[in-house]
Amino acid sequence: MNILLVDDHAVVREGYKALLNAMMPECTVLEAADGQQTHRLLKTHNINTLVLDINLAKESGLLLAADFLATQPNLKIIFFSMFEDCAILQRAMQTGAMGYISKSSPPDTLISAIKVVAKGQKYIERSLAVNLANQLLNADVDIAAKLTKREFEIFIATAMGKTRFDIANELALSAKTVSNALTVIKRKLNTIPAEFTELATKHGYIGKA
Repeated sequence: MNILLVDDHAVVREGYKALLNAMMPECTVLEAADGQQTHRLLKTHNINTLVLDINLAKESGLLLAADFLATQPNLKIIFFSMFEDCAILQRAMQTGAMGYISKSSPPDTLISAIKVVAKGQKYIERSLAVNLANQLLNADVDIAAKLTKREFEIFIATAMGKTRFDIANELALSAKTVSNALTVIKRKLNTIPAEFTELATKHGYIGKA
């Protein structure tokens, strides 16, 4: 099995790489710091399991996951995050990921998650799963649930400081379409674009500057 660790902190990658090498010596463990490096390794190696941080320095693992699965549909993604918010967990699993665990969990939790998803089964850390079940009783959990996939992409791009022209080019849309979408997003979230960055950071969709 080939495992790829994606985290923007080298010390975190090295620590868990050492753990995996010790606990699962039959596996090959690779590492990447961002989406670009990850895409490159996915093309050059047969990666079975991707352990992905949500809060990368300049990228959202939630958006990257969809890109990775689009090119590697059999890839098994486990989100490995400092965030224990159930809204983020719910959004993460909606990407098609197979697992979600907290960085505050015991080291053997990651081992267990990798072994479970390798069998094609989903794995959510027990305490997080319980909290998710409780919070799902509330209708208004996740800000992303209020947006369509396209609106969410535009929201994240705006939060990352991209102009509507940049977004239009990246998503193959007209600038007018992006502007119209921003109007809808503002209404749905009851906020303004200038506050998108703070909102996205608060909910763990993008890294802090």
